[in-house]
Formats: sequence, structure tokens, C-alpha cells
Amino acid sequence: MAAGIGLAMAGAAPAHAESVGYITGGLGGFDIIHNYTAAEGRLEFRFAQGLFFIKPGFGTFFTNKGSIYTYFSLRGEIPIGRHIMIIPMEAVGDYEKGSGKDLGSHVEFKSGIEIDWVFDSGIRMGPVFDHVSNAGIGKKNPGEENLVLMVSVPLGAIFP
Repeated sequence: MAAGIGLAMAGAAPAHAESVGYITGGLGGFDIIHNYTAAEGRLEFRFAQGLFFIKPGFGTFFTNKGSIYTYFSLRGEIPIGRHIMIIPMEAVGDYEKGSGKDLGSHVEFKSGIEIDWVFDSGIRMGPVFDHVSNAGIGKKNPGEENLVLMVSVPLGAIFP
């Protein structure tokens, strides 16, 4: 059994430029479908290694209205050919509304999908669309949707 787990982890080993992880940042829109639209910035660290195909990360997004969401995430990475990566992800974290949208709870869940172009250097760039809500644990659950252009840079490209 230990040999099977070792083989599975070896098969999921990242390329040399991404041996530790990615620094990821993005800019876009918060609550793009509803009436509390705001500018959004996002910063994340995404670990390159995980268990089987599930990889952890953590991050935060913030809006120009003072809202902040800090979260722990899990993601999968599905390569399509050499240059396209589909990345479904789930997260849970703490949301502080500032003067922005009241999402009904401090505990919020985020689910989404990112579609990246993978450059030969290992840098990735693409849009992420995600939904944030409290899954009904608060008295109200309005939810919100984000559309953000993300850029992920392997740590090996920053710190060779």
C-alpha cells in the first residue's frame, strides 16, 4: 500500500520550475452579476505538490469597498494538451464585508473554475470565475460571483 501511495505521488510530481508552488495574483470584478459590483484584487500561494491530484493553497481577495476574504483552498489541475490547464477549485474562509456586500456570515465557501494558458516558462495566465456564498449557514445567503484575470508565476522563476 505504501508503495502504491509513493507511486501515485511520484506520478503527480511537478515539473522543475514549479517544485514548490506558484505565487498568483489577479485583478477583476467582485459581484459581477448583482448590484454590489466592485473592483477586486487577489493574491494566492498555490502548492505544486499535493495528494494524488488534489493540491492545497491559501489566499485572499480584497475589494475597493473594503471587503476582504481570506481562505484555504483545494484545487485540481487538468492539462489539456501542452498549453491549456483547467483548474477547478473549492475554498473555505473568513469574509469581512467592510463597506461592501453583506454575504450573511463570516464563514464563506468559494467554488470556481480557472482556464489558464501555460507558457513554456511555466507562467500561467487566464480567467477564473467563482461563486462565494455561506451555503445557507447564515440567516441570509445572497452569494456573489467574481471574474478575475489571474497570473501564476512558479517560485522557481522568481527564486532560481
